Amino acid sequence: MIKVLFVCMGNICRSPTAQGIFSALVEQHGLNQHIEVDSAGTHAYHIGNPPDHRAQASALKRGIDLSGLRARRVDKNDFERFDYVLAMDEENYTGLAAICPVLYQDKLKLFMDFASQVKEREVPDPYYGGPGGFERVLDMVQAASEGLLKDIRKRLR
Repeated sequence: MIKVLFVCMGNICRSPTAQGIFSALVEQHGLNQHIEVDSAGTHAYHIGNPPDHRAQASALKRGIDLSGLRARRVDKNDFERFDYVLAMDEENYTGLAAICPVLYQDKLKLFMDFASQVKEREVPDPYYGGPGGFERVLDMVQAASEGLLKDIRKRLR
């Protein structure tokens, strides 16, 4: 079983969107038995809350239901439990690197490293913007998810 954790700041916009998009892609390819997906935040602002209503609405337009997800905070044990710990941006990457045990540093990456066709290396936080920001996040997450799945499939062979 390959385990993937997506991480943003509050776990209500970017990381649950990535969890939803990637989970749907895993299901579409019939790999549910081989890949487990979760998300978390580096801060405790929204623990127990569902994803932002705008993130949910944007994802639902694409057939992805995020309503059952709940925010949680990342913890040190996640580095042992997950094979991929994927930060949405440099700020969260730095925060994760500060708590990541040396033994697991190779598991920590920027999510957009898997999107070779996208120029940006960070998924921007759409929280303070309009609906267009959530759509852009979905596009970026979709591209990175496809690259991530390709990487994981190599490991599953």
